[in-house]
Amino acid sequence: MAEVKDQQKLSELSWPSSEVLTDILQAWKDGKRRILLEGGTRSTKTWSSLQALIMIAQFATEPLLISIVSETLPHLKKGCIRDFFAILGEDPEYCPYWSRTEYIYNRPNWNGKIEFIGADKISRVLGHTRQILFINEINNINQETGVGLDVRTTLFTICDWNPSSHFWVHDLWKDAPENAYNHSTYLNALHILPQAVVDNIESMKDKDPNWWNIYGLGLEGKISGLVYPSFDQIDELPLGQYFYGLDYGFASDPTVLTKNVIIGEHLSSQQMIYDSSGLTNDMIARAMTLCGVKNEPIYPDPNEPKSAEELRRLGFNVRDTVKGAGSVAFGIQRVNQFYQHWTKDSLECITEQRNHRYIKDKLTGEFKEATTHKWSHGMDSRRYAVASFRATSDIRMVAEAYI
Repeated sequence: MAEVKDQQKLSELSWPSSEVLTDILQAWKDGKRRILLEGGTRSTKTWSSLQALIMIAQFATEPLLISIVSETLPHLKKGCIRDFFAILGEDPEYCPYWSRTEYIYNRPNWNGKIEFIGADKISRVLGHTRQILFINEINNINQETGVGLDVRTTLFTICDWNPSSHFWVHDLWKDAPENAYNHSTYLNALHILPQAVVDNIESMKDKDPNWWNIYGLGLEGKISGLVYPSFDQIDELPLGQYFYGLDYGFASDPTVLTKNVIIGEHLSSQQMIYDSSGLTNDMIARAMTLCGVKNEPIYPDPNEPKSAEELRRLGFNVRDTVKGAGSVAFGIQRVNQFYQHWTKDSLECITEQRNHRYIKDKLTGEFKEATTHKWSHGMDSRRYAVASFRATSDIRMVAEAYI
């Protein structure tokens, strides 16, 4: 293990912390090869990992390169990078130690240099060695990439995940004696979390038992019955005839606008708006204008015709959306006829597709037609658009664009 100026200082900093941080630092001090952080939502797995890496970088006596890796750079920007600067109390826009082009944080008085890398950039991920590695949400990283990163790490690897299903880390690393293991839930962070967050987590116990099992209790689950089982991620939408889907949202539900394009058997989508602040129709109109929506067709939630009419009067090309008995099943079938792709910056919609599933009957164990509401908003936005666009003469516009 690399030496640290004063090991005692690692436990003396005044940040709010949980026992997850204590276990990470103990594994580092004990010379463990890895620490595996498995558990529920808001248990401080990622936050504590970043705190530990900042401490180690600050107090190291030898030069260290620390790589923080997640599935894509957009995922890092909205997750680890945002949390990293929140912990430091710094603004990345004005930080002299932060390279906004290389995504490297390098303080002259620290021996530890910290870089952030998206795992989708294979050449950069596997191109060099490092002393310390943190793989965030490693369950979204394939085994070849994860192992490739780890074998190019000379001292210590941290990885965290929510146990949505059994995956390769369980078989390869979990029971190895050279590794430490930590299991945590929101209960480990009650002294840090706002009560509203705790109440929201606990409200899912009866609403969605599978979610509660995985994200509340941090127990290994199996997400079966996915509505849309397969997709991949792309850098940007291909050129074509674009069309939009709009889910208005209400109360705490987000307003979601998705931009879509169909090329042959491929459906590509991008999340343009995902906003839980309670947007009014005027605010939705302004947001769509800022997103560059012009004359392209928009297919909104068919259950709010008044909102659709208001947006039409504001100049948007709002079309009629397929509705009525069987329309949900029809829309799901339409979407699943395509190879599905999301742009890498569509973070919330990607999370939704990974979790949106049919609900099981509590008595029979059979899947019902009903689907999980929590993960439905972006999925509904896309479904409205694809079902309606394919069901009308608008499909001719796609064909004509390529004749």
